[in-house]
Amino acid sequence: MLAAGVTAGTLIENTATASFEEAGTPRSVDSNTVTVRVDELLDVTVTSLDTGPISAARGDAVLTFEVTNPGNGPEAFLLTPEAAVAGNDFDVTIRGLAIDSNGNGVYDEGVDQILTGPLTTPVLAPDARVTVFVLVTVPDTAADGDTSNVQLTAAAATGNGAPGTIFAGEGEGGGDAVVGSTGALADARGQLNTAVASVQLVKSVTLRDPFGGTSAVPGSIATFTIEARVSGTGSVANLVVSDAIPAGTTYVPGTLALDAGALTDAADADAGTASDASGISVTLGSVAAGTNRQITFEVTVDQ
Repeated sequence: MLAAGVTAGTLIENTATASFEEAGTPRSVDSNTVTVRVDELLDVTVTSLDTGPISAARGDAVLTFEVTNPGNGPEAFLLTPEAAVAGNDFDVTIRGLAIDSNGNGVYDEGVDQILTGPLTTPVLAPDARVTVFVLVTVPDTAADGDTSNVQLTAAAATGNGAPGTIFAGEGEGGGDAVVGSTGALADARGQLNTAVASVQLVKSVTLRDPFGGTSAVPGSIATFTIEARVSGTGSVANLVVSDAIPAGTTYVPGTLALDAGALTDAADADAGTASDASGISVTLGSVAAGTNRQITFEVTVDQ
């Protein structure tokens, strides 16, 4: 909806003219001039600019909205973000609101203006619009696939209410301000879907004793297997799996392996290190959800 008609504060002037003849002489006369000042119409619309639910991991995220002034006068709008929306699987924490200062449609930290109380847009000319970023934090308790809605409400700074409500003398140029069809109050919702990857470690051991059995006796070889299972959506970063060499055992040099591929014990170009003193450590880095990695190493039960 765009502003229609004449800009608020415009003076509409009208003078009537009559023409006639008197004793054969053409004459004319003007009426007094009537002046009407156009009142300011207060309206607002709010739209989510996200094309659909945004995928967000635990931590900081940004929702994008547009606030438009379809009224016929310049107006600022009070903004109210709301995280506690009925039906949410979880509620985000609102970190703040920002105005798209450089107009590129993307939140640029340190560039875009962070609003402070009261949370108000700049004064918008008729038909002008501004992009507003709602900065949120997804809690650590959010599970993969959970959904959360965030609502942004905008209200005309002059006032809002039922259509036709008049704020005497509050309009542009000293005229009245009249609430339009939107009630000078509007809202929109943005939605987040969490994409959370989690890691589960499953450790097992097999034994091989000096007599061909599976007893844990001095001299037995214990083979430890650690399976790193990444589930959920997205990926985890900087994943490192480490384990201490158990007391009463000694690491068997050269037995560290990742997915059945041998790793060297020294700190070098491959992913692993191993020693009796520091245990084993394997750097897996960025691992996508749905991936399983398997680490194995051997120790000898001390005699």
